[in-house]
Amino acid sequence: MSDLENKVPSEQPLISVILPVYNIKEYLDRCMSSLFKQSYQNLEFVIVDDGSTDGSGELCETFIKKDPRVKVFHKVNGGLSDARNYGIACSNGDYLTCVDPDDYVDLDYIEYLYSLIRKYRTDMAICQHRTFYDNGSVKDLRLSGDEQLANKDCLKRMLYHDVIDTSAWAKLYKKSLFDKVQYPKGKIFEDIGTTYALMLQCPEIAIGYEAKYNYMFHANSIVNSAFKPSKLDMLDMTDKMANNVLAVYPDLERAVMRRRVYARFSTLNQMLYTDDYSAERKKIIGFIKQHAGGVLKDPLAPKRDKMAIILLFLGYPVYKQVWTSYQRKIMK
Repeated sequence: MSDLENKVPSEQPLISVILPVYNIKEYLDRCMSSLFKQSYQNLEFVIVDDGSTDGSGELCETFIKKDPRVKVFHKVNGGLSDARNYGIACSNGDYLTCVDPDDYVDLDYIEYLYSLIRKYRTDMAICQHRTFYDNGSVKDLRLSGDEQLANKDCLKRMLYHDVIDTSAWAKLYKKSLFDKVQYPKGKIFEDIGTTYALMLQCPEIAIGYEAKYNYMFHANSIVNSAFKPSKLDMLDMTDKMANNVLAVYPDLERAVMRRRVYARFSTLNQMLYTDDYSAERKKIIGFIKQHAGGVLKDPLAPKRDKMAIILLFLGYPVYKQVWTSYQRKIMK
């Protein structure tokens, strides 16, 4: 028996950490260091090299020598969803968590999430995250405490972006939840099409308000890179989520519509630096204006949504000027 096995309390179930890796070599060491030092010991690190070409795959192999809990799989590039699904299929844990390899986690990240699952006897737990911007600024809500929410309440707060979000990371899941759910292969914004479906399987969800995950907001990320037609996946994913949530909770119609309008704004913001896709832009603006009244009257809708609607009614050029100025300030 290894020294590591001697340290693992018998009541600790195996937890799998799923890491999809693609051309992210410069960040890998920091991420893996934060995982190797986790206070929760009974872990396996399932690294899926999704056809990297920058040496990330070779670097992944070196981690096997550093920690016996590491498993590395190499596959032909299939995208983030495919890599996550592959890693989940290869995992052996009773629970799993997803970590993006350009991010890193606090040393009690997994212990904190698992303690919430034990405390509230749920199949899913959520913690908060800090956002690190390229300009050096950090956004941290600095909340504390925890609670148990019915899945309906959790979904409602997610639809309003009220602390709870759709990200795959900063969550711990019972692995069996993925028996019926997979990340949509070939799609971006895959978490929008998945997280709500996992929530719907859980009658109750444990919510922790402390930030334990450190998210790196890069200017060259999917959200911030040049617009391409695949970014319209956000609309398809959001509308599918809307239909499926309403099928279970029709009284969440107002929250669902707020999220659909938000998805249009998010997509519109990614089109601000191109004059192409005028038909798609016109359709998006038309949807926002058609449903603006409901969002403006909704007391739970964020003030930022309402301000964006007002700016858009003043004219697209006005909206574009204000948002691009705000975006440049963030990216500096």
